[in-house]
Amino acid sequence: MSVNIEKLNRRIKVARREAPADLLLQNARVVNVFNGEIEKASVAICDGIIAGVGEYDAAAEIIDLEGRFLLPGFIDGHTHIESSMLDIGEYARAVTARGTTGLVTDLHELVNVTGIEGIRYILEASRHLPLDIKVMAPSCVPATHLESSGAVLDVDSVTDVLKMPGVIGLGEMMNFPGVLFGDSQVLGKVTAAADKIIDGHAPGVTGFDLNAYAGAGIGSDHESTRLAEASEKLARGLHIMIREGSTEKNLEELLPLVTAQTSRRCMFVVDDRSCADLKRDGDMDAIVRKAIRLGLDPVTAIQLATLNPAEYFGFKQVGAIAPGYRANLLVTDDLRVLDIKQVFFNGRLIANDGQALFEVTPKAPEALRRSMQVKPFDRKSLEPDLRDGPAPVIGLVPGQIVTRYLKEKITAIPDLNRDILKMVVVERHHGTGNIGIGLVKGFGLSGGALASSVAHDSHNIICVGTSDEEIQKAVQEVIRMGGGLTVVRDGKVLASLALPIAGLMSDRPLDEVVAGFEHLEAAALLTGVSAPAPFAALSFLALPVIPELKLTDLGLVDVGAFALIGKQV
Repeated sequence: MSVNIEKLNRRIKVARREAPADLLLQNARVVNVFNGEIEKASVAICDGIIAGVGEYDAAAEIIDLEGRFLLPGFIDGHTHIESSMLDIGEYARAVTARGTTGLVTDLHELVNVTGIEGIRYILEASRHLPLDIKVMAPSCVPATHLESSGAVLDVDSVTDVLKMPGVIGLGEMMNFPGVLFGDSQVLGKVTAAADKIIDGHAPGVTGFDLNAYAGAGIGSDHESTRLAEASEKLARGLHIMIREGSTEKNLEELLPLVTAQTSRRCMFVVDDRSCADLKRDGDMDAIVRKAIRLGLDPVTAIQLATLNPAEYFGFKQVGAIAPGYRANLLVTDDLRVLDIKQVFFNGRLIANDGQALFEVTPKAPEALRRSMQVKPFDRKSLEPDLRDGPAPVIGLVPGQIVTRYLKEKITAIPDLNRDILKMVVVERHHGTGNIGIGLVKGFGLSGGALASSVAHDSHNIICVGTSDEEIQKAVQEVIRMGGGLTVVRDGKVLASLALPIAGLMSDRPLDEVVAGFEHLEAAALLTGVSAPAPFAALSFLALPVIPELKLTDLGLVDVGAFALIGKQV
């Protein structure tokens, strides 16, 4: 206690200009997210904490910012780090270089494959990283009973996870029908987290159902795709997470929701962003930059990525530039361009000109690398059960993870003229031999197949293709790699990206993973694919909590009815 008192006393002396600071960021234009103003001042830092903002001139180290803008480090209030396909250390290097100094992650992707061991790994591996990582206990492992996952987290398991240091609440409650219809397991998890933050996931939930969902203690939603939907949820007390990821792009539609009256109840989130997008466009900085370009006041945009998530999630003394706040700070020349020049974490420079200044080493245990347990199958197993009359077809919606429930008369599979292709989901956790078979419209393949072990949320192997031979070839390549993504055309593997950590993440450096992913995307174009971000789009077609029609290893799912449709196709 005496050491803390000594540090506090020293910080007070620095604040009163009676002692020199450790670090002085001089001649800055300080972005104040409390009052919306920009103040010309210097910032004195002592023991990684901001001692004062004002006219300071004495420090062990002085950096003259020469009028550059100084703003709080960004906080991503909802993300799945696994979607970057990077191990936690390389992920930290990627996002901190772009100004993200804190995040809240729901690890249900990893946990659906590995169980609680995945959470333990991330918590341990992140302890010494210059990045504030808070974890939400996955609420839906599996997301539903309509799929096979690698693990199950029941009420007792979730209760145990909620007790782990670094776990701050219950992750997105995707099973909203379970809430509405009083499922005992679902309500048990909500009750277990009653004194903590509970995040929501309620696509299209309105009216009395929304009252029931919010009234269960759920505090946020990131699934609004229409302004009216988000407005209603905000009016019913939910914090609105405005999402702009690699596939889910809701910013432009929802931005009018942010007004002087509502801005403190909104925040920006990434949700899912690929490694290539992180390197090419950025992380939270990309969202803030786009929001400003679309007309939002720059300081308000920054507030939605700093103070708002910090206060909602209970980050202590971060999210703003003020005395007593941790010195997690960003430097930029222009708030509209938002090119992050320097990043400080606890007063230490951790990134400069878009490059992380710290190194990491892969640490994923061997147990997380053994996730492919696939029962051998032949091409006959890929034959659909065609029936008379129109067949259910999954209709892609560009830029969204929702799909359309189409019904089409099927005369041939594939039907390239109508862009109707076969899709399969192969169970890969327990060797059950389950293979879901369906039809999808909107990929635009003229030949070949795309396959991936990244298939939200249970992450079985998902594949779309123009022939059974190419589908089988692509699935076998994913199995051979121990998980990953692949492109097949004319019976040959054109490109692959191995993801040996749970079939979700690479153990390679950022630049190498990005290069591999970009090569994969380029190879995908050789199949004629027209869907934007095809692997991201493919990954969500097995998620049976997002309307309207999805495919799991158990078969086609009518999400509205929350039920399987007969037998496969």
